[in-house]
Amino acid sequence: MLLFFILGLFVHFVFFGSIFDIYFTSPLVHGMTPQFTPLPPPAKRLVLFVADGLRADALYELEENGDSRAPFIRNIITHEGSWGISHTRVPTESRPGHVALLAGFYEDVSAVAKGWKENPVEFDSLINESKYTWSWGSPDILTMFAKGASGDHVFTYTYDADNEDFGAHDVTELDTWVFDKVKEFFHAARNNQSLFSKLNEEKIVFFLHLLGIDTNGHAHRPSSRDYKDNIKLVDAGVREMVSVLEHFYGNDGKTAFIFTSDHGMTDWGAHGAGHPSETLTPFVTWGAGIKYPQKVSAQKFDDVFLKEWELESWKRHDVRQGILPIDYLNNTDLFKAESMFTNAIQILEQFKVKMTQKKEVTLPFLFIPFKWLPESKQLNILRKARSYIRQRKYDEAVSLCKELIHLALKGLSYYHTYDRFFLGINVVLGFVGWTSYASLLIIKSHFNLTKGVNREVKKPSHLLSCSFIAIGVFVAFFLLLQGCPWTYYMYCLLPVPIWYAVLREFQVIQDLVTLLLTFPPSHFVGYLLVFTLGIEILVLSFFYRYMLTAGLLAFAGWPFITQLWTRAKSISLSWSFFSLLLAVFPLMPVVGREPDIFLVMGAGLLVLLPSLCVLTSLLKRKDSFLNEELLLHLFQMLCVALSMCVMYSTHSSLLKKQGLPLLNQIVSWIILASSLVLPLLSPTSLFERLFSILLSSMSAYILLSTGYEALFPLVLSCLMFVWIEMEQETLQQHGVSHKQKVTSVQFTCNTDIAQFRQLYLDDLRRAFFLVFFLVTAFFGTGNIASLNSFDLASVYCFLTVFSPFMMGALMMWKILIPFILVMCAFEAVQLTTQLSSKSLFLMVLVISDIMALHFFFLVKDYGSWLDIGTSISHYVIVMSMTIVLVFLNGLAHLLTTKKLKLCGKPKSHLI
Repeated sequence: MLLFFILGLFVHFVFFGSIFDIYFTSPLVHGMTPQFTPLPPPAKRLVLFVADGLRADALYELEENGDSRAPFIRNIITHEGSWGISHTRVPTESRPGHVALLAGFYEDVSAVAKGWKENPVEFDSLINESKYTWSWGSPDILTMFAKGASGDHVFTYTYDADNEDFGAHDVTELDTWVFDKVKEFFHAARNNQSLFSKLNEEKIVFFLHLLGIDTNGHAHRPSSRDYKDNIKLVDAGVREMVSVLEHFYGNDGKTAFIFTSDHGMTDWGAHGAGHPSETLTPFVTWGAGIKYPQKVSAQKFDDVFLKEWELESWKRHDVRQGILPIDYLNNTDLFKAESMFTNAIQILEQFKVKMTQKKEVTLPFLFIPFKWLPESKQLNILRKARSYIRQRKYDEAVSLCKELIHLALKGLSYYHTYDRFFLGINVVLGFVGWTSYASLLIIKSHFNLTKGVNREVKKPSHLLSCSFIAIGVFVAFFLLLQGCPWTYYMYCLLPVPIWYAVLREFQVIQDLVTLLLTFPPSHFVGYLLVFTLGIEILVLSFFYRYMLTAGLLAFAGWPFITQLWTRAKSISLSWSFFSLLLAVFPLMPVVGREPDIFLVMGAGLLVLLPSLCVLTSLLKRKDSFLNEELLLHLFQMLCVALSMCVMYSTHSSLLKKQGLPLLNQIVSWIILASSLVLPLLSPTSLFERLFSILLSSMSAYILLSTGYEALFPLVLSCLMFVWIEMEQETLQQHGVSHKQKVTSVQFTCNTDIAQFRQLYLDDLRRAFFLVFFLVTAFFGTGNIASLNSFDLASVYCFLTVFSPFMMGALMMWKILIPFILVMCAFEAVQLTTQLSSKSLFLMVLVISDIMALHFFFLVKDYGSWLDIGTSISHYVIVMSMTIVLVFLNGLAHLLTTKKLKLCGKPKSHLI
C-alpha cells in the first residue's frame, strides 16, 4: 500500500503539473531585433497616472446631484483629450495590470507562484526603453520595474509597505504622499543643475502610482463614501500635478498625459477574476500628440455606459493592450501609418522567432507551419504597405498593417500551443490507465470475484513485457530527437508502465466481465446511471452552486427510500433536517457580498448553547478525572466568547477608522494557534473529541468570518454527527452482529480491519458522500475557483497591512476548517463501519480522477477570460483533491487519535 500511495502521489503530481506545460507556458518571445518609427515623436515626455483599483463607472458616472466626482478629468474628456475604456484581462491584479500597461503584453502566468510581485522572466518595458524614469508610489509595484530595467536610469520613491493598512484612519494619505513628493521633487530640481538637465531630455517618463482608491475599496467597498471621496482627492491631485509640470516646462506643449487604472473592483471590494467591474477601467489621455475631443451624434457599443455616464456625445475609443491605439493619436496620417508599420514589424518579428524556435525542435517531416502567414505573404503585405505609404495611401497602409498584426498574433498563438494536442493525448491516456488500474486494484483486493474457486495465477507473458519496453524506448528516442523538455518525457512515458500494470491484471478483467454478465441488465444499467448522475452532479456543482442544493435534497430523501426510516426514525428525521438546512447555503450569495456582523455573533451564540448542555453533563459527574476535561471545556467556551468579542470590537474600531487594536490582534493569533492544540487535550472518546474539535474550529472560524458563512461549519458539523449515527444503522443491512454505541467508541481503537469484511456497494456510497461533502465544503459559501471570492475583510482581526502571502494563508485556513470537520467525521465513520482507509482512498481516488478527466476536457483557451481562468482553476482543484485528501486524512487522524498529556502524573479512571 505504501508503494502504491507513493506512486499515486507521483502520478497526480505529474498530471497536476501537466496543466502548466499545456496552458501555463510563458508567452514571451526573446531575440527580436528592435524596431523604431523613423519619424520624431510628438511628445518629449509622458506622465502616467495609475489609480490602482479604480473602476471605469466610478470615475465616469455622475453624482446624484448631476455633478462629476472627478471634474478635472471630466473637463479633459469634453475639452482637451480623448477617452475610453481599457479592457484588462484575468488575473485582475496589480502586477499583471501594470505589466500590460508598461510592457504591452499580458502577464506571464508563472508569476502567480511569486504573488504577482517579482519578474519570473525578463521582459522589456516602456520604463526600460526610456532615457530616464521617475516614479512615486507603492513599493510593491515600482520596485519590480526598477529591478527589471537595464542601467541606472530608473529612480523610484516609495513609502513604507506598512503604510498599506486597510484599517488606517485615512488611507488617502497614500495618494497625498505621492502628490507631495512630486511637488517637492520639481521644486528641488530648479536648484539642481544636474537633475534639471536630465528632466529636459527626451524620452522621459513620470509614473505616479496611486494606491489609496484600491485600499479604500478593499476596506470600505467601492460604493462607500470613502472610495468616492478618494476619487475626488485623486482628481484634484492630478489637476495640481498637471499644473506643476506645465509650469516647470513653461507650457512647451511637449508633455503627454495618461490617466488610467490597472484593474477595477467588484461591489464587495475584491478583484482578481473576470467580472466586468474588474476588467473595465478608465482610460483618459491628453497633451502632445493626442486627439482633441470629437463630438458625434451616435456611437455603437454593446453596452449602455455612454447614456448612463451622459457621454454619448463624446467619441469613445476603447483600448486593448498590445496593439497601437492610433485612434488616440493627433498627428499626421504619415506618422500614424509609420507607427502602425513599425508595430506590425515588431509583432511579425516575434512570430518569426517563435516559428524558428518550434521548427528547430521538431522533426522536418512532422513540422506543420502556420498556413495563413507563409513567408511569401509576409513579404507581400510589407511590400504593399510600404508602397502605399510612399503613394500617400495611408488608410490602406494602416489596414494592411492591422491585417498583418492579426495574422501574426494568430500565428504566435498557433506556435505557442503547437504541442498542446500531443501532450493532451498523452495525459488522457495516463488518466484513463491510472483510473482503470486503481479500479482493478479495488476489485482484486476487496471483492471475491471467483467465489471460492481456486484459480491458478498466470504470470504475465514475456511478450507483454518486451512490447511495452519497446514502446517506451521508441517514445524516449522520438522525444530525444526533437529535443523536448524533460517534463515531456514524464507525460509521454508515464502511460507506458501504467497500461502495462493494467494489462497484467487481465485475469481480474476477465473475471469482472464474467461476473457482470451474471447481473440482470436492468440492475447493471441502473447502478451505472446512478453513479454517472452522481459524478455529473459533482462536476456541475463547480459551475452551478445550486447543484449542491439538489444533491443535498436527494440526501434528505435517502432514509425514506431505504429501510433506515423504519429502524431509526429520529435519526432519519435529524439527517433530513440538517441536509435541508445545509442545502440553503449554496443558494445564498457568495461570502463577502453582504457582510453582517450580527450573523457572526449569532453563530457564536449557537455554538455556546450545545456547549452549555455538555458543560451541564460534565458538572453532574463526580470523579476527579473529569476536572481536567471540565477546565478544557470551559476554556474552549471562553475562546468562542473571546472570538465574538474580538470580532465585534475590531469591526467597530475599523468602522471608526481607528485601525486594528493591538490587543485584539494578539488575542486573535493566540486563539488561532490554540485551536490546533486544545482538541489534543480532550478525551479520545468519539463524541468528546469531535465536539472539542468543533469548538476550537469555530473559535478560529468566527474570527475569519464576515457574515452568514460563520453558521456553515456549525450546520455542517451537526450533519456530520448525524451521518456517523446513520452509517452505524446501515451496518445491520449487511449482517453485522455487533454494533457499538457511538458514545462508547474510542478513536484510539482505529486500526485497519479491512480483512474482517469485503466491500459492499454501501462503501462506494460512503466514498461518494465524502467527496460530495468535501465539494460542499469548497463551494458551500462561495466559489474559491474565482479569485474575487476572497474577501480581505475576513482577515482584519489578524492584520490589516497588505501582505498577500499571510492573508492568503489565513484565508486558506478558513477554507480548510470545513474540510477538517468533514474528515474528522469520516474518521469516525471508518471506525464504526469497519471501513479500511486503503479501500476508501482508492474509491475516492477513482471518483476524483473521473471528475478530473471531465475538467481536463472542459479546460478552455477561448471565450471570456473569466471562463478560461475558471476552467483551469476547476481542473487544478480536482487534481489537488486527492493530494489534499491525503494531508487532511493525516491531520484528521492526528486530531482524533492523539492525546497530549499535561505535566504531572497521568491519571486513570475506573470503568
